[in-house]
Amino acid sequence: MIVFRRRLLYWLIREYAKRLRKTILIFFILGIAAFFGIRFLITYFLPKIPLGHKEIIGLAGTFTIDSLPHSIFLEASDGLTKILRDGTPIPSLSESWKISPDGKEYVFHLKKNTRFNDGVPATSSNIHFNFSDVSIIKPNQYDIVFRLRNSYSPFLVTLSKPVFKNGFVGTGEYKIKSIDLNGNFVKSLTFISKKNQYHVKIYQFYPTEESLKMAFILGEIKSAFGITRPDFRHTSLFSFPNVVVNKKINYDKLVSLFYNTQDKIVSDKRLRQGLSYAIPSEFKTGQRSYAPFPPGLWAYQKSVNEPVFDIEHAKVLLAASNASDSASLSLRIKTLPKYKTTAQRISDAWKKIGIASTIEVIDTIPSDYQVFLGDFQIPKDPDQYTLWHSNQDNNITKFKNVRIDKLLEDGRKTIETNSRKKIYADFLKYLLDESPASFLYFPYEYDLVRK
Repeated sequence: MIVFRRRLLYWLIREYAKRLRKTILIFFILGIAAFFGIRFLITYFLPKIPLGHKEIIGLAGTFTIDSLPHSIFLEASDGLTKILRDGTPIPSLSESWKISPDGKEYVFHLKKNTRFNDGVPATSSNIHFNFSDVSIIKPNQYDIVFRLRNSYSPFLVTLSKPVFKNGFVGTGEYKIKSIDLNGNFVKSLTFISKKNQYHVKIYQFYPTEESLKMAFILGEIKSAFGITRPDFRHTSLFSFPNVVVNKKINYDKLVSLFYNTQDKIVSDKRLRQGLSYAIPSEFKTGQRSYAPFPPGLWAYQKSVNEPVFDIEHAKVLLAASNASDSASLSLRIKTLPKYKTTAQRISDAWKKIGIASTIEVIDTIPSDYQVFLGDFQIPKDPDQYTLWHSNQDNNITKFKNVRIDKLLEDGRKTIETNSRKKIYADFLKYLLDESPASFLYFPYEYDLVRK
């Protein structure tokens, strides 16, 4: 009985197969075609479906278009050169360059397959510069000649600034869609990816760090970059749920104590040296530095004059200074608000060598001061002419030294790298000996990212 049923089932299936074999074959072929068709649609069309992604990044600071950090504009375009972490320039839009023996002529050869984001070739006729003391010659589509009045060795760093066509059309991974201004100041900067126009990145600027952190807490922005204090209203941001806090060191900024070298008290070099040696060897808010160069910079060579913490040596220097003639000495420290805690730490350290101090919190760089706690931007090139040369307005210490002036002048005129190294080694040795400033630390900064 079981065998009969199996045979019957077999006959039925065979008869149906004979009758429907054409239909089965057609559907089989259609099934294979549908499989490969769906696979093709997924691999070819799915990436082209406009999937939107908006990233809003907050930064603290007030900037004009011209003062915006180059790191932001580098997302939208490139310079003729690119600067490595150690300060070495390498080709970017250019493929090579040649410098004349007198350092007054730079000939750049452009890469031939680079285009702006509107499809126009990045040739010499489409790349423009605005230099007041430089004549520019474009002998052909792929060469640019710069002729300077005087030799200027940091010029390769100057040419790392991103270049744009009219309307901020660049060569980078992103296009600048819009710049929102409040008067002369940038409120926000909107980028769109050149690969996917629905991928949007917005930089939103806030006047203070507190307003930036508030915007992050309220969810107005997804990320907040460059935070110096990772807390909000006495609560650590590390404890906030769904927030990733990334710590980094800002080697572009150096927190320092500046001395007014024209002040009748701190004009004494031995006093300034003693104050420097009394400063602690560590700060919780940054990586300690005794020199105005970041670690790894090609021109930086550690100097024997670096004032590493030595309280006894500080007392010896103080005793040899004119301050020893006074029964009691008190200094006035003016500080930016964000460095008030650091100022108090230094004040406490100076008490140990018998020097009292008062602290005054101010909002801007003072024109009149005795000691000022602030910061300054570290240039990509070791040239610090504008900071320390006696004829420069940015020399806020009013420091004057003929030897250092000459070294600074030679450093920016000399082209050969090894010769420049020797010049800046001497510059650093004599600057630290004169101590117009006590260099403290490269500040820690924190990037907040919401998961």
